[in-house]
Amino acid sequence: MKITKVALVTAGSSQVAVNHLSRNNPNLITFFNKYVDTTNVWSWNSVIADLARSGNSVESLLAFSAMRKLSLTPNRSTFPCTIKSCSALFDLYSGKQTHLQAFVFGFQDDVFVSSALINMYSKCGHLDDAQNLFDETPVRNMVSWTSMITGYVQNGRPYDALALLKHFLTESENEDEMCIDSVAMVSVLAACSSISNKNVTEGVHGVVVKKGFEENTRIGNTLVDAYAKCGMLGFSRKAFNEIINKDVTTWNSMIAVSAQHGMSTEALDLFYAMVRDANVKYNAVTLSAVLLACSHSGALQIGKCIHDQVIKMGLDEDVVIGTSVVDMYCKCGRVGAARIAFDRIKNKNVMSWTAMVAGYGMHGYAREALEVFYEMVRVKMVPNYITFVSVLSACSHAGLVDEGWHWFQIMTREYCIEPGVEHYSCMVDLFGRAGFLNRAYDLIKKMKVRPDFVVWGSLLAACRMHKNVDLGEIAARKLFELDPKNCGYYVLLSNIYADAGRWEDVEKMRIFMKSHGLSKTPGFSLVELRGRVHVFLVGDKEHPDHEKIYSYLEELCMKVQEAGYTPNMTSVLHDIDSEEKEMTLKIHSEKLAVAYAVMNSVPGSTIQVIKNLRICGDCHETIKFIAKIVNREIVVRDSKRFHHFRDGICSCGDYCDDYNKNSLVEKPCDDDWAFSGDEDACLVVVRLFRKPNRRLQI
Repeated sequence: MKITKVALVTAGSSQVAVNHLSRNNPNLITFFNKYVDTTNVWSWNSVIADLARSGNSVESLLAFSAMRKLSLTPNRSTFPCTIKSCSALFDLYSGKQTHLQAFVFGFQDDVFVSSALINMYSKCGHLDDAQNLFDETPVRNMVSWTSMITGYVQNGRPYDALALLKHFLTESENEDEMCIDSVAMVSVLAACSSISNKNVTEGVHGVVVKKGFEENTRIGNTLVDAYAKCGMLGFSRKAFNEIINKDVTTWNSMIAVSAQHGMSTEALDLFYAMVRDANVKYNAVTLSAVLLACSHSGALQIGKCIHDQVIKMGLDEDVVIGTSVVDMYCKCGRVGAARIAFDRIKNKNVMSWTAMVAGYGMHGYAREALEVFYEMVRVKMVPNYITFVSVLSACSHAGLVDEGWHWFQIMTREYCIEPGVEHYSCMVDLFGRAGFLNRAYDLIKKMKVRPDFVVWGSLLAACRMHKNVDLGEIAARKLFELDPKNCGYYVLLSNIYADAGRWEDVEKMRIFMKSHGLSKTPGFSLVELRGRVHVFLVGDKEHPDHEKIYSYLEELCMKVQEAGYTPNMTSVLHDIDSEEKEMTLKIHSEKLAVAYAVMNSVPGSTIQVIKNLRICGDCHETIKFIAKIVNREIVVRDSKRFHHFRDGICSCGDYCDDYNKNSLVEKPCDDDWAFSGDEDACLVVVRLFRKPNRRLQI
């Protein structure tokens, strides 16, 4: 039977504690005084140990204090659990006092006492004290080594942890009685996760196999994470498959790894397999990882099902999973549902606020994003680095130049956050869209960090939009250095030359791309209907209903032309005739996806399409007309943002329409500018979803 809070009573040193105990358990005092010998140090050791193991660390320390007030002399069994309580509380002062007591009574060199002290100093952040104690310990056991290795990992010194492991393995070769245990291996693999080194992780894995720990569940879980941090997802999955007795942490680790690396289908398949495993029950961590997978893939229906589970489990007010729900709805095009989920979170943290600000921003609702941000500031929640990225991005999407510049300055002046490349990228994008090209270029020149391809890409796109050849060439040269294999920059520069009538330069760019085998990322669009994901390429004729789709799309095109639409051909290559340009525009993947969704969804329901590239200006204009004609809301998520089309209006306010003329051109696969036969990641996605019976549903 567990005895709790008895030490406070026996010592007689705290009348408040006695009254508290009497109110909560009046029989406990009588029980303790009747059955426990308070003059025996072993009785006190049992009480201290029981309190420490049950998590009552404060009471454990008070029991130790009460024992000392009775002038009882502690023995070697007294100190480990007392020191463990100090560690649990991160109480350095009490830990040092206990260390002094151990020294006075001659137990400092005891292997169990010294191991507990090493662990205590490490957890309290005094790693030098822990290391000195470890070095001075005359006799070490496996617990001593494990405590020191774990201390290094906990304090951000993974290389020291690995060096100590190497030292241990060398020293233990001639000591048969000491062998590394599973607890130490877990700490070492955690160090591997921190440094993300493939060779080191494989080496430690070899030690795991050599020592016979390959079937240990905790080690397997950590190994899954270690390989994932090295980018070795295949090895991570293999380690997962080799774990015989998978627990909830095992499944959570592999699902999270898949979701974090954009492998949404694999993450969802793992979740389904976990649900079928009768020995494991999913928890809040599982659902949070699955929601991340839904966010990346845009799988709204599955996300809704997961949200239902969250509500059934009473987790919708939890800040961690609540934030995941907000993020999922935002990235699946349902910002209204995201706001409802956001309002239900009780104790919002900075991540919750940031998720809502970012969500409004990516949907083009900049004013709403700023209102959430202002409310965040009013409730004294301090914004962080990512929050300001979200604020500036929202201003960029809506063209709020003054607001964006104001918060860019406030970020440094009042919040002491140095702008990073993401902040600069947002500001360059904001200035560029608004036509302040020189201001954008001046900001780049003043950057305290090295501009990356996103910063220069934003400037190049703005130069295309505003037909600035000189700055466009400067930006393009930088991009050719930073990302020479990305053909999109060559296409943009070629279009800038074409706008300026420099046809010789256009031809040079085309020849250069062809001779170097540069190819653009193929454009495709996804639409989810009845749990099945349908994928469309430009000019797609692989879909089983492609004839019906083209026929219906032709009807829609006639209706939108009658409504006043005229083709926007600025996003098509300059060297083809007008008729071919118009035909090219008609077969863009987003138009095919929208037509198919209108044909096969319930009248009045919202249609959602996901595009891997930016939506082009003509498709943007066409879908506005289609949304009005069919009286539907159409949501398009492209590589940059969301567009909500309703009643002939887009949520972006057409601010990005001209900018989207910079979109990379979708062309049929047999064109010179089309992608090559290499296995592009986008094609892998297309082929994956085109497998027979590929469904995304619970």
